[in-house]
Amino acid sequence: MSNGDLLQIDPIELQFPFELKKQIACSLQLSNKSDNHVAFKVKTTNPKKYCVRPNTGVVSPHSTCDVTVTMQAQKEAPPDLQCKDKFLLQSVVASPGASAKDITPELFNKESGNHIEECKLRVSYVPPPRPPSPVREGSDEGSSPRASLSDNGTVHASEYNSVSRTHAEPQDNSSEEKSLISRLSEEKDSAIQQYNKLQRELELLKRERKKNKSGIPLIYVIIVGLVGAILGYLLKRT
Repeated sequence: MSNGDLLQIDPIELQFPFELKKQIACSLQLSNKSDNHVAFKVKTTNPKKYCVRPNTGVVSPHSTCDVTVTMQAQKEAPPDLQCKDKFLLQSVVASPGASAKDITPELFNKESGNHIEECKLRVSYVPPPRPPSPVREGSDEGSSPRASLSDNGTVHASEYNSVSRTHAEPQDNSSEEKSLISRLSEEKDSAIQQYNKLQRELELLKRERKKNKSGIPLIYVIIVGLVGAILGYLLKRT
């Protein structure tokens, strides 16, 4: 910050975060602490490289004015980011009520007897700010699932239900499998008991046949065959 008799200039060093092929802007603030209107003019040693808006103007008493200096896009970087460019800001007391249209080259002519205040501004290039590191996807792997909280600490119901379903589904599947296995086991035991019962009845019929020398009813043979087929099918499923 430069504290002159006419204008206070902040900053006195123009810093540009240098990037190739990109326009970069830097701002100056001119503060008039006096009771006079102060005219200013900005000059640079490299006018083709920089654009100054406004490059001339009038700062009213006890007010401020912002000046934007834009560096044109550069195709190559200087060695070690060193810059030799300089700016010169001239200020002079203007007539009361003066505006930018009242500024003439003679106003900043020292030979005219005007008291001209000058401030040299340096230029420096600094590395551009680094972008924030992206959050790696899956960084929360291995951590236990949590329901997110709102600003007031309330758990979002949709997320809580999603987590609950995730934990509940394996238990439901396990329960269904156990129920199916239990039912199949019961059917198998029932079929075995029925088969054994028919076998006993068949043995009784054979004994009766020996006694009576009569044939075994065809219906019993068919039933025994069907039960045997059903039992074989159930044994394969389990």
